Amino acid sequence: MIPVTNHQQELFYGLIRIHVLLHASQEPIFGLAMMEELAHHGYRIGPGTLYPLLHGMEQAGLLKSHVERGDGGKRRLYKSTPAGRQALEKARVKVDELHHELHQAHPRKVSGRRPD
Repeated sequence: MIPVTNHQQELFYGLIRIHVLLHASQEPIFGLAMMEELAHHGYRIGPGTLYPLLHGMEQAGLLKSHVERGDGGKRRLYKSTPAGRQALEKARVKVDELHHELHQAHPRKVSGRRPD
């Protein structure tokens, strides 16, 4: 894995949130498993970053959590809310648009000027 600089972290933060929403819309997730999933995609994210992100997404109404007790102790599980699933669908459209533009040979000019 490549270490992520602060500038890259800011860019990737939105993508990480989308990953969280995607997985939380499929099944209940917990922090350690989500860190492992993100590592699979090349993101180095520790608990000091992930847990505040999860809590913030819950405060924003995108996730709902509950504590589950088991043999190994207790674990906080997160699941997407209807608002979280709606946000994921909107993000899906925007990511598709961006993906298309990133892979165009000549993306649309925004300044109206021609290159010198």
